[in-house]
Amino acid sequence: MLRLFVGLDLPWGLKARLATLAGGLPGARWVAAESLHLTLRFIGDAAPHQADEIDHALAGVQARGFRLRLQGLGLHHRNGRPTTLWTGAERTPPLAHLQAKVETALQRAGLPAERRRFAPHVTLARLDPGISEARLVAYLQAHNLYLAEAAEIDHFVLFSSLRGKERAVYTGEVLYPLAPAPAAPDRAAPS
Repeated sequence: MLRLFVGLDLPWGLKARLATLAGGLPGARWVAAESLHLTLRFIGDAAPHQADEIDHALAGVQARGFRLRLQGLGLHHRNGRPTTLWTGAERTPPLAHLQAKVETALQRAGLPAERRRFAPHVTLARLDPGISEARLVAYLQAHNLYLAEAAEIDHFVLFSSLRGKERAVYTGEVLYPLAPAPAAPDRAAPS
């Protein structure tokens, strides 16, 4: 069985900028820079024949490349306690279109519909249960204006995930190119 998900593998420059946020928060287990990604759809465990069907379905996704912009920090909670620290992605029409196409392709491959609403984000850290609320608030206040430059996205990836002792290891199994983004209009100054 393979544990699979579909996501955006961020350009290295963006990963390096995000990695500068790591640190200064005891009780946070930071995601390694090379593992930073934006999940379009979690799949879970899949048998090899099902993985082949998923690959075939994703290969048929047609969408254009786009600019991804990350900004701000937030928390996911479970049972009233913070569990993850993340930075949000601007939900642009091209990102929403790609995610919808991926979802449709996976349903055609026999996967059940995703019940959770798509909330684009990049997980930065997983938080220990006993993390200091005061330190967490201070960290968020110090970084609440975080704004990353936009990055060009020209492909999406079928990832496998292998749980390790310290952290999960993500491997890009198949890369699916996106069509070139439309050129920006030339905005020459009027004469």
